[in-house]
Amino acid sequence: MPRYLPATALLFATISLTACADEGPRDSEKIYREFCASCHGPNLEGGSAPSMLDDEWINGGSDEELARSIIVGNLEKGMPAWGSVLSDAETRALVVYLREKRSGFQRKRDTLPAPDADQVFETEHHNFRVETVVPEIDTPWSINWLNPETMIVTEKTGGLKLFANGKLSPAIKGTPKVVSSGQAGLLEVAPHPDYATNGWIYLTYSEPLTNADGDDVALTKVVRGRIKSGTWIDQQTIFETDIEHYRKAGGVHYGSRIAFDQNGYLFFTMGERGAQDLAQELGRPNGKVFRLHDDGSVPADNPFVNNAAALPAIWSYGHRNPQGLDFDPRDGTLWETEHGPRGGDELNIIRPGANYGWPIITYGMNYNGKPITAETARDGMEQPATHWTPSLAVCGIDFYEGTKFPHWTGNLMVGALAQQHIRRVEIANGQVIAQEILLQDYGRVRDVANGPDGYIYLALNNPDKIVRLVPVEK
Repeated sequence: MPRYLPATALLFATISLTACADEGPRDSEKIYREFCASCHGPNLEGGSAPSMLDDEWINGGSDEELARSIIVGNLEKGMPAWGSVLSDAETRALVVYLREKRSGFQRKRDTLPAPDADQVFETEHHNFRVETVVPEIDTPWSINWLNPETMIVTEKTGGLKLFANGKLSPAIKGTPKVVSSGQAGLLEVAPHPDYATNGWIYLTYSEPLTNADGDDVALTKVVRGRIKSGTWIDQQTIFETDIEHYRKAGGVHYGSRIAFDQNGYLFFTMGERGAQDLAQELGRPNGKVFRLHDDGSVPADNPFVNNAAALPAIWSYGHRNPQGLDFDPRDGTLWETEHGPRGGDELNIIRPGANYGWPIITYGMNYNGKPITAETARDGMEQPATHWTPSLAVCGIDFYEGTKFPHWTGNLMVGALAQQHIRRVEIANGQVIAQEILLQDYGRVRDVANGPDGYIYLALNNPDKIVRLVPVEK
């Protein structure tokens, strides 16, 4: 039985679905024009029926309430029932479309002029100012610290650079060759927890290879090395896979983030590289979270280590494109953010051996507006702690551990590319209890990180720079 949401599963199962069985699913915009626009207006602005863009939906605004309105209608208010002509998946896609249009209208309405350098941003608990730290840098992807005085930065195009004493170094020599077209590039950088003693620095990147057919292919690879006199040395491979798993160079969904737990285990993510069905295959690296010892060896207690058909490094699977990974310092829980398709970005608690469902279940739809599936839940598959539609294009995350913003300590900071904001997520007992947008339309937030000075640092794309949030007295 298809499951849209628990509250509507029985409703979906009992509706007769007859239309377009041979034509395949229609795209959501076409569905809206055909069935909704004559009453609600071509742009959802309202007509004989109310606007869908304002702040009040009279029949309820949750996903399940919207779906019910579409399926069974409301004859007293002139709303026809479309359950006999729309499939489950088409209904789900129409819900996503309505949320996108509403959010776009509200964001356009609320957009403020570009902030000036001295603007003070007011939030629920703290006010702050944005200070530029590195004004010119080529597409920063990841930021971290080797020590309180030295920031290390990756540039998507392949540069690994140090920032200290107010100056950005030239690119470190001898770093791995990367492919940087599409979403590929030099991705995450993370020092070893005992960096001060051993000097190890970990990188994830899109490794370019040529397969037996002469095709240029690429996949995410993890290495570690050291920096000495401006040069990358002592490189060791931590994780790589067979060339048969590599896909056409460039393209999408490489991941990739790194997080170390308190026991020194290395966790990292890999996207499914646009091959969505491979996220469910345990013998493929696509769409997975991995767990290794810091030297790349496989822990004996990994969940699939005794499964001959699985890659032993896999910790969880069924992911689309995980681009945020961090441990909650309060309880050691591993949290992850991943891009949905069009809608359905997710915040997940990562559990060993768990299946996160992509592409069998999702809260999003295809980029062309056509549905992927009606299912948002299935037995044996994890539900996100929260999900976002329209997509935020969630990226780097970090739990704030500083004291410059004391009311935010322990909150998760979530970067967003498409929605161009940083979002504060308050979590208690594994549940999301509050969210607040702190900074909007200042740039595409690629990464967010605690600074050793207690400030919050952001790597921005378009414009490409690194900034920090500095508290201002209320």
